Amino acid sequence: MSVLARWCFRHRLIVIGAWLLILVILGVTGSSVGSTFSDEYSLPGTESTKAADLLATQFQRSSGDTDMIVLHAMSGKVTDPAVQTSVRSMLVQVAKVPEVGAVVSPFSLRGTAQVSPDRRIAYATVTFTKQSQSLDTANVQKVVDLGSTLRSDTLRVEFGGAAIGQLEKPSTSTAELIGILAAAIVMLVAFASMLATAIPLIAAVLALGNALFCIDLLTHAMSIGTSAPIIAAFIGLGVGIDYALFVVARYRNGIRAGLIPEEAVVAAMNTSGRAIVFAGGTVTVAMLGLLVLGVGILSGIGLSAAIMVAFAVAVATTLLPALFGMFRMRVLSRRQRAQLRREGPSDANASGAWARWAGFVQKRPMPLTIAATMIMVALTIPFFSLRLGSSDAGNNAAGTTTRGAYDLLADGFGPGYNGPLQLVAKVPPGPAATDFTELEQALKNVPGVASVQAGPVIPGATVRTLQVTPTTSPESKQTSDLIDTLRDHVIPGHEKDGLTVYVGGQTAVFKDFASVLGGKLPLFVTIIVVFGCLLLMLAFRSVIVPLTAAAMNLLSAGAGFGVVVAVFQWGWGSSVLGAGAAGPVESFLPAMMLAVLFGLSMDYEVFLVSRIHEEWLHTGDNNLAVRRGQAATGQIITAAAIIMICVFMAFVFGGIRTIAEFGLGVAVAILLDALVVRTILVPAIMQLFGKRNWYLPRAIDRVLPHVSVEGPAEVPIDGEPELQATDQRIA
Repeated sequence: MSVLARWCFRHRLIVIGAWLLILVILGVTGSSVGSTFSDEYSLPGTESTKAADLLATQFQRSSGDTDMIVLHAMSGKVTDPAVQTSVRSMLVQVAKVPEVGAVVSPFSLRGTAQVSPDRRIAYATVTFTKQSQSLDTANVQKVVDLGSTLRSDTLRVEFGGAAIGQLEKPSTSTAELIGILAAAIVMLVAFASMLATAIPLIAAVLALGNALFCIDLLTHAMSIGTSAPIIAAFIGLGVGIDYALFVVARYRNGIRAGLIPEEAVVAAMNTSGRAIVFAGGTVTVAMLGLLVLGVGILSGIGLSAAIMVAFAVAVATTLLPALFGMFRMRVLSRRQRAQLRREGPSDANASGAWARWAGFVQKRPMPLTIAATMIMVALTIPFFSLRLGSSDAGNNAAGTTTRGAYDLLADGFGPGYNGPLQLVAKVPPGPAATDFTELEQALKNVPGVASVQAGPVIPGATVRTLQVTPTTSPESKQTSDLIDTLRDHVIPGHEKDGLTVYVGGQTAVFKDFASVLGGKLPLFVTIIVVFGCLLLMLAFRSVIVPLTAAAMNLLSAGAGFGVVVAVFQWGWGSSVLGAGAAGPVESFLPAMMLAVLFGLSMDYEVFLVSRIHEEWLHTGDNNLAVRRGQAATGQIITAAAIIMICVFMAFVFGGIRTIAEFGLGVAVAILLDALVVRTILVPAIMQLFGKRNWYLPRAIDRVLPHVSVEGPAEVPIDGEPELQATDQRIA
C-alpha cells in the first residue's frame, strides 16, 4: 500500500483527473445507451410458475397481470344509466391501450359479480399481456389517465393491482440527501474541520456516481431489478463515507503525531487503508453470497451492491491520498494547527473518554458481557415468530390510489377480492371435464373460500381457469394456509383422468417466493459465516477472533430482525412510520439484511480488531492491546455507525414498506453492533480470553497464507512521532 499511497500523493492531479474522466465516460455512456431495469423474476419448478406457463400456452393475451379500476358512487348508485354509459365508453378506450389483453366491465354478463350488493361499489378488471414487472409503465399510465377522466364530485375512481403499484414508487433522492447531510453533521462534530468533513463526502459521492452508471450498463447484460440501485445506493453511501472516514481520521492522527503529510498518508494507508481493503472484501463476499440463492432479482441486488463497495474501496485507496496531497495540513482545523505549533506532536488517543471507557470495560468484563448479552437476546426474541410473505396494498401509504382501491374492495366485497387465487387446469378431452366441474363445486364448500368463478371457455381449449376468492386478505396467514389446503388436500382428490390443476395468481407467487427463499436461507447463512470466519482467520491468525465475530454478527442480525418483526409484523409502530398496519415481513428481507449486516459488522470487527492486533504485535500484552485498540477506534467506529444509521434511517420514511423494513432493521442492528457489541462485548470477551485470542493451531498456520492487515511493523503509528522540522510541517 505504501507504493500506491506515495504515487497517488505525488501525482495527485493525475489521480483526481483520472477519476473525473472515468465519471464522465461512464456518465456519457450510460446516458447514451440508457438502462433496462426489470423486476421480472422466475421461480422454476414452483406451482405458481407452472400455472402461469400453462395459462400462457392458450391465453397469451390474458396471461399477464390483472389490475382493477374501482368505482365508488358517493351519491346514487354505480349502476345508474349515466354512470354505466361513461364507464363503458372509458373501457372501450382502455381496451385499445398497448399491452392490454382483456377488459371485463362490471356491467357485462361476465362481470355481474363485480358490483357490490349495495350497488355503491363496482370494479372493472384490466388484464395485461405481461406480468407487472415486464410492462411498459407508459401503457399502465395511459390506463390510469383514461380511468381518471371519470372522477367527479359524485364518482370516486381508484386503481389497484401490481402494475398500478409500479407507478407509485417514490423517488429516494430526498432520502439520499438527508443521509448525506446527517453524515456531514456527524463528521463536522467529530473533526471540527469543514475540509476534513468534505473529503469523505466527496469520496462517497464520486464512488456512488460511478457505481450507479456501471449498474445502468450492467442492466444490458443481466436482469437487474428497480430496487437494486436504491439498496446499492444507501449501502454505497454508508460504506463510502465510513471507509473515507477511517482513512481521514488515521491521516489526521498521523499529522497530530508529528508526521509530515506524505508519511502520514503512507502510515494511514498501511494501516486503515489495508483494513478497508480487507473490510470491503468481506462486504463484497457477503453481497455476492446472494448469488447462491439462485433468484435473479436478488442476484442483481448482490452484484449491484458489490460494484458499489468495490468503487468505494478504489476511491478510498487512490483518491484520498491524492486529496491529502492537495490539502496537506488543512485537514486539521486552524485551532488544531495552532495547537500543534504551540504544543508539538501528541498522541491523539492517549487519553479521553474512550480511553476511560476502555479501562472501565477491562475491569468488569464478566458482568458487562452478561448484561450486554441479555440485552441482545431480549431484542432477538420476536425473531422466532417471524412470518415471511409479501404485504398487500392495505399497507400502502394513506392517500395512494392502490390503498384507496384496496379499502373500497374490502368494504364492498371483502378483503379476499384484493388477491384472488387463480387455478389453472389442463383438461384433456374426455371425462376430465367432469372432474373439473366437480372440483369447481367442491371448492365452494372449502372453509376460507368466499366465491368461485369459472373463466371463459374457448371451444376446443384444453386449459381452463377458476378464480377462487378467499375470505381473508392476501397477506394474511389464513390465505397462505388456504393455498396449502387447496394444493395438498382439495385438488389432489379431483386430479383424475388426466386432469392437472395448479394454484397460481399473484398471492400464490408471493407465497412460493417466500418458500423458495426460506428453504435456501440455511445454506446462504452457512456460506457467508464460513467465508467470514476464514477471512478473519487469515487476517488475524486466530481461531477465537473469527468464531467470536460470527457469534456477535448473528446476535446483531437477530436483534435487528427482532425489532423488524415487532414493528412491522406485530404492528408496534409501523403506522407511525407510514408503513401501514401489521403484516408479514417481506420474503427477501432475511437474505438481504444478513448479507448487508454480515458485511458491515465485519467492517467494524476488522477496524477494531486490526488496531488491537497491531498493538498486540508491538507490545505482546493482550490487556494493553485491547485497551489501546478500543481507545483508539471507539470514537471513529461510533461516528461511522452513526453515519450508517442516519443513512439507513433516512430511507425508513420514504413511503416504501419493503425499503422501510430493510432500513430500520439494518439501522437498529448497526446501532446495537456499534454501541453494545463493539464497545462492550468484543473488548470484554477478548479481555476474558487473554492471550488465547491469538491462538492458531500450527497445522492451520502452515496452510494459511500470510496477509498483513496492520501493515509493516516499521511504519510509524499514532503515538510514535517522527521529530522532523515541526515548524516546516505545520507551515
